[in-house]
Amino acid sequence: MLQCVADMNLSDSYGRVGVPKQLVIKRDASSIPEAVNKAGLGLPFVAKPLVADGSAKSHELSLAYDQHSLLKLEPPLVLQEFVNHGGVLFKVYIVGEAIRVVRRFSLPDVSRRELSKAAGVFHFPRVTCAAASADDADLDPNIAELPPRPLLERLAKELRRGLGLRLFNLDIIREHGTRDQFYVIDINYFPGYGKMPEYEHVFTDFLLSVVQSQCKKRALADQY
Repeated sequence: MLQCVADMNLSDSYGRVGVPKQLVIKRDASSIPEAVNKAGLGLPFVAKPLVADGSAKSHELSLAYDQHSLLKLEPPLVLQEFVNHGGVLFKVYIVGEAIRVVRRFSLPDVSRRELSKAAGVFHFPRVTCAAASADDADLDPNIAELPPRPLLERLAKELRRGLGLRLFNLDIIREHGTRDQFYVIDINYFPGYGKMPEYEHVFTDFLLSVVQSQCKKRALADQY
């Protein structure tokens, strides 16, 4: 699903959207260091389970700081280059044509000093699911500023067409120190909408629009 974003090469006056370099590992952990070197990925890495089955462990993220820690990971998984983003991500909910955005706290930035000293694998259970809302937090405006609306509208439009989905959400981060470089780090189809503002009204409007569209199609078909 993230490959769909990468294939867009989305860039305009409102910003650039890409995906972090990533690698799918299906075999045993001993194959990871060689695969990482071959793909040219740089430390640190976020490790995500390849399949989310609803269990707590399937939503657990891990941050691997050094080459030796890669052998401690448990495939199948996705390795993704970690991008510093000020500890905040934007959850973008798509419901048909409607778009809603909320801020969530995320993994903290990793400094070069930390990277030179840290080693091992650090686990973060259900980071984006359990994280508190950052909408009311006292944040640096450069970090808290939402992605530009026109950029999100274009991204949502392209993904609706490319993925064939109308109910999904995106986790988007802004690279720390930039204003217009964004990365989509995750896409979920038919996510939980309970934490989306005014989700009842948005979802009801979507269902009504689907019914109305079907009625119009049937009326046109009856004319012929």
